[in-house]
Amino acid sequence: MKFKTLLATAMMGMSLMAAKAMAVDLSIVSGATGGDLQFMQDELAAFAKDSGINVKIVPMPSSTTDQFGQYKLWLAAGNADIDIYQTDVIWAPQLADQFVDLTDAAKDVAKDHFPSIIQSQTVNGKLVAIPFFTDAPALYYRKDLLDKYKLTPPKTWDEMAKDAKTVLDGEKNADLQGFVFQGNAYEGLTCDALEWVKSNGGGQIVEPDGKISINNPKAIEAIERAKSWVGSISPKGVLAYQEEESRGVWQTGKSVFMRNWPYAYALGNKDDSAVKGKFDVVPLPAGSGDGAGSAATLGGWNLAVSKYSKHAEEAKKVVMFLASAKVQKDNALKQTHLPTIVSVYDDADVKKDQPVLVKWKDVFLAAVPRPSAPTKTKYNEVSNKFWTAVHDSLSGNGTTADNLKKLEAELTDLRGDGWK
Repeated sequence: MKFKTLLATAMMGMSLMAAKAMAVDLSIVSGATGGDLQFMQDELAAFAKDSGINVKIVPMPSSTTDQFGQYKLWLAAGNADIDIYQTDVIWAPQLADQFVDLTDAAKDVAKDHFPSIIQSQTVNGKLVAIPFFTDAPALYYRKDLLDKYKLTPPKTWDEMAKDAKTVLDGEKNADLQGFVFQGNAYEGLTCDALEWVKSNGGGQIVEPDGKISINNPKAIEAIERAKSWVGSISPKGVLAYQEEESRGVWQTGKSVFMRNWPYAYALGNKDDSAVKGKFDVVPLPAGSGDGAGSAATLGGWNLAVSKYSKHAEEAKKVVMFLASAKVQKDNALKQTHLPTIVSVYDDADVKKDQPVLVKWKDVFLAAVPRPSAPTKTKYNEVSNKFWTAVHDSLSGNGTTADNLKKLEAELTDLRGDGWK
């Protein structure tokens, strides 16, 4: 009997050692925005229990510009320490050669995602990344303050500025701002400024056919309008704000309006938020004149497997788990991240607990892509030059007309005989 007990104990120990030997340790990089890190940690911990695949999260700065720069350094060096990358929707053409093809891994589920997003992540027939969640910004507004002054949600930028001033004048609160947005010189400003320009009928910086369109009166007017906000309804410090700085001001109850992504909705309704139950969202305002209409930059994040990973097959399993309907549902409920799997929007729990997601369907009707497709591998440089010109204009460093004229010349030189 004693021998049998010893034998059983030994066999159990061997099984545990074998299981430990079979366990795989991977790493994934993730931006540090809102509660994303904690959400991913919880999901990956549950996945590890069932799969034996442990995934360490390597946190990244919240600035997507800084993230992209670090990604390029790691991938150029053939870094095998990072197995999975979380990628912006615009990066597929630039990083396609550094990631494995997920076409086979996703063959049974690709059809469940929005076709346009799968298409955005497909380069020369290769599925570079699988969608994790999609994104489009909206205008957040303080419902309580607008009701107090008998105002309705603004439909144009001019109405927004007027309403913000009305509330500020009425409240006489030195800590209250009218409007916060992403004014720092980085990719976020490209998104904000593209919305101002497009909503004013000023084009998309570079059009789908590759034509450089940014130097036009409508674009100048749109950026001049935004410049007028700085120091009036918006703090001068907004020129250093990214998403989290904007959210910080908003969530402490110190702004009437905010432009931000869906993740800020769930955080704004947490118990520790000063604006819980006091706000709502509507599509971003339109500009003025011919061609004006709401415009929201198409965003979103995807999951890619590094071709330098030593455990590519296990990494694919992690990617497919995180992109699954189950995790997308969790992401929608806990983070108000927008699913890329169409059926999740019809889930009973999502409809009941996150009815706001229905509002984002209207936002998506006005979604506009950044010009990454026509500019291909040059997009990052195009965006950098654009946000620099806009930031200079908002800061009073040169006139908007001169800055856009210079930008047009720079983009023409960058394009050369064609975008490649």
